[in-house]
Amino acid sequence: MSDLLVRLVILAAASLAVWLAVAAGRRFVEGNRRRALAAMPAPDSGSGSSVRILAFSSDDCVQCHRLQAPALYHVLQARPAIVVDEIDAPTSPELTRRYSVLTVPSTVVLDASGRARAVNYGFANTERLIAQVDEALAGTSEAAPPAERVG
Repeated sequence: MSDLLVRLVILAAASLAVWLAVAAGRRFVEGNRRRALAAMPAPDSGSGSSVRILAFSSDDCVQCHRLQAPALYHVLQARPAIVVDEIDAPTSPELTRRYSVLTVPSTVVLDASGRARAVNYGFANTERLIAQVDEALAGTSEAAPPAERVG
């Protein structure tokens, strides 16, 4: 077997392994997202009448403070009727388990009844969050089922 052919076979095998790892990772995240969207509302989450965003972060999360916090601020400016609850993920294990939060920042958009309508693992920009809030607002008024795939 020529040296070039051996290198091509190794390259193909390595590419396949990377592709399989990425596919497995995406499947894992999508499974977590489905579980989070299917989670029962938290006992205190339906107490208000507005759409809420649970913003999971931690004290040492740079991306949370430099990127996610300003995006959430802009969402609040665009949709003042919503509420943003900042959740310290390390000190809120029940909520992090309920919404399958494994990384910060993560955001969960809840409709007025407290049901999860969208889950974002990692940074979610202003436009994405506004679209998800608008969907939750529209779904709340129409009593639509939660979105299957968001994020």
